[in-house]
Order: sequence, then C-alpha cells, then structure tokens
Amino acid sequence: MNDPQAGSVGLSIVIPVYRGAATIGQVVAELSRLRPEGGLEIILVNDGSPDDSGDVCKALLPGAAIPITYIEHARNYGEHNAVMTGLRRARGAYIITMDDDLQNPADEVVRLYDHARHGDWDVVYTRYAVKQHALWRNLGSRFANGVADRLLDKPKGLYLSSFRCMSALVADSVTRYTGPYPYVDGLIMEVTQRIDSIEVMHLPRIEGRSNYNLTRLVRLWLNLATSFSLAPLRLAIVMGVAMATLGTIGAFATIIEALIIGGTPSGYAATMVVILLVGGVQSMILGILGEYVGRTFLSTNGKPQGTVRVIHRHEPGAGQPA
Repeated sequence: MNDPQAGSVGLSIVIPVYRGAATIGQVVAELSRLRPEGGLEIILVNDGSPDDSGDVCKALLPGAAIPITYIEHARNYGEHNAVMTGLRRARGAYIITMDDDLQNPADEVVRLYDHARHGDWDVVYTRYAVKQHALWRNLGSRFANGVADRLLDKPKGLYLSSFRCMSALVADSVTRYTGPYPYVDGLIMEVTQRIDSIEVMHLPRIEGRSNYNLTRLVRLWLNLATSFSLAPLRLAIVMGVAMATLGTIGAFATIIEALIIGGTPSGYAATMVVILLVGGVQSMILGILGEYVGRTFLSTNGKPQGTVRVIHRHEPGAGQPA
C-alpha cells in the first residue's frame, strides 16, 4: 500500500472526486489548516468526473502547504473503486475517507483521527444525529445498513458511513482485494472487529446534488449482497424448498379432489396463481444465480478495479508536482 519512496505521515485523507469542481477547492483549503499529530496528506482521486474537477484539483497542487497527491482514473469506476485506489497510495498511520461535498466539517477530521489512535481502534465510523440528505437517500441508506446487519459480520446497528477512519493495517489488508466489485465496508468487516463509532455533524449540501441516484444505490447493494455473502443463494434454496413443498401439497390436493369429488373442473384462477407464483420464484432464483455467475465471469476475465491515467504528487518545498 505505502509508497516506499516517501516518508510516512500521521494521517492520510482520501477523497473520491466526482462532479466536485465547485467544492473540492474549499474542502482542500479547510483541511490544509488542520494540524493533526504526525502530519497530514491529502489524496484526491478523480473518478472520471465529466466536469472540470481534474483541472481544479491539479491547480491546487502548486504552492500547497501540505502534501497532496492527485490521481486520475481513466473512466468512472464508482466511489468504492476510487477509495481503493486512494488507499493504495496513502502513507498515513491512519487513513480517513470522506466525500468532496463539504457536508463533513474539517474540524471533525481531527476528532475522528484522535478517537481512533487514542482508543487503539482499527476502524472508527461516524454517525449523524441529523442527516442532511434527501428523504429517498436516507431511506436507501437505512435499507442498505439493514441488509448489511444481516449479511455482514458487523456490530449490530453500526452505521456504515463513507466518512470513516481506518488504521494502515486495515487499509493494507483491504487493498489486497483486486476484484472489480469492491465494497470497502464488507472488506473491513472481513479484516477486523475492533470497530467503534462517534457522532459528528453533517452539514447541508451547498452545491449541486448527490451523485448517488437509485441506480447507484442498487448497484452498491448488489455489491454488498453478492460479493461478501452467500445469503442470497441460501435464500434461493429456502424459497425453492418452500415452493416444492407447496407444489407437493397442491399435487396431493388435486389427486384427492379427482378421486373423491370427481368431475370437478380445475379452477382456472388457482392454476394461474400457481403458475405465476412458481414462475416468479424461479425467475428470481435464476436472476440471483446469474448475478453470481456474471460477477465471477468478469472477475475471472480480469475486469479492472480501476485504471490510473496519471498521478501527480506535490511535496511542500520540493518544487513542481511530479
């Protein structure tokens, strides 16, 4: 994970950038004023942003008061893929991941960092007393966290926030995963259970709108469900057994009806209900199997987790960025 050519720092901050041209400059300016113990570096990962986020990020490097690394993906791969790319370049004893939208106050960064290192926690998540997101986004987050409670080996009720702090030990283990569908929180749960959380402020968005839409949330849920758990397959087995049991009962009922009552025509409605019910369950089971098979196929064929186009690093006092 660490760059062997560079010295370590106390804290690395990894920020995936997507449509963040209007906010990333202020985010970096606020973070640059922090003085955490051991020093600070910022890693910006431009995840194929269609706006001029890349130019804005690169303009921040010359003259920056702290080390800044700019990494550019060749295309958009997704937030968790961008975080993985940033973690691989982080040099800090602890790494904080956060968004580029100014909703996480810079002052909370040092508090999160201090809580992790003083408490000797491997990972510290944040939770919000009041979330400044749209209603549908909050409902989607609750649903995803409820699913994670059942599918992942995580502390019950722990809120999985993208504003999190992890030790270099955890980051090094997490970044060994090279598959095309990373889910950072799922990887964390496979590494450690020394996890805590603290409550932080969550500010309203001042520019633009959330990059997460319903489609992205569904994809995130699929990564959670199919990459780190066999629960969907086990659910398919249970439903298959249940439908087979109902089919057997229905078969016996039909035979008894024919032998005892005789001449009673089969009910059209009942027949259609059974056909549609069984067909629906079979289609769902095939879909689940298809999702697993498709992801396995793409992983085997070497679909990249993220392709880095360029890397620029600025070290204060070292002249122009590399």
